[in-house]
Amino acid sequence: MKSAHMTTLTSPHDLLAALPFLVGYHPTDSLVVIALHEETIGMAMRIDYPEDVDLDQIDTLASHLVQENADSALIVAYVPDKVFNSEYLLTPIRDAIALRGITLRECLEVRGDRWRSTICDDEECCPPEGNAMPSREDSRVAAEQVAEGKPLPYQNVEDLRLSIAPIDLDASVKIALEVALDAVEGIDYESDESVALQREGALAINKLAEEFAENGISTDQELIALVLVRLHDLQVRDYAIGIASDENRDDLWDMWRWLLRMAPAGYVAPVATLFAVISYERGDGALAQRALDRAFEDDVHYGLAKLLRRSFSAGWPPASFAQMRDELHPKVCMKLFGEE
Repeated sequence: MKSAHMTTLTSPHDLLAALPFLVGYHPTDSLVVIALHEETIGMAMRIDYPEDVDLDQIDTLASHLVQENADSALIVAYVPDKVFNSEYLLTPIRDAIALRGITLRECLEVRGDRWRSTICDDEECCPPEGNAMPSREDSRVAAEQVAEGKPLPYQNVEDLRLSIAPIDLDASVKIALEVALDAVEGIDYESDESVALQREGALAINKLAEEFAENGISTDQELIALVLVRLHDLQVRDYAIGIASDENRDDLWDMWRWLLRMAPAGYVAPVATLFAVISYERGDGALAQRALDRAFEDDVHYGLAKLLRRSFSAGWPPASFAQMRDELHPKVCMKLFGEE
């Protein structure tokens, strides 16, 4: 799921050009439902194109539109080659949206490189064979999104996954990091020094964030190792969630992505969940889900990853995470530093 700010979509061509920016990649075999509120694009909800009608799933999609305070909606169905008639799925979705008093503005069916509207009866503008998909290079919406600094969508979900896949570190860097990780003192929670070691982890995160904002990288293996080890502590991890703000969110997104890709096995899950939260807040729902995949690959029982999976799947508004952070962070700071 993803939300975005962009100019008004004035045509199906605009919608088709905008949609990859909304979900983060060029979808195939997908169903996308987009919430609109007073002409503003809200949440874009994508699911794999279902072979069979699941009324509970349809009800969930329609209910998310209500949660988003949508007054109208858009549907785009990227129909698999083996599906000859999409109406078995689109009809109950349109009905579910209408039952909630939400206006359906457009319902498009995409097959290969052609599209057609399923609610337009004018064969002059919507011929049965469909219209050619708009050129990405000539798209006004795409040009505006790039001009605003938005990254180009990935070609497919596999490219999206590879963007946060592990990288092969240089042998000398890998050895230095392993030595640094072994040298970090563990936290004995029965000791009077436990809070001091947690505080050390929080301050290390601050230092890494400052270094990364200035240089776009860190070569301090001891600092990186200290952050990776201390993030296993829940207070330190929650502190890391809380330092995000509108001003530093993009820098932190870059940092957590970089650290996620270089983290060795056994240290991935905390970083992956941090990256997932900040990605979801930015509206990158698909990337957030892929980050959780990496968390579960590292630790199938990681509690925060389970909580985030349920929250993302339930369609929690991204703003709710910012609210949760604002409420939690002062309490964490009080625990670590004795002050908010």
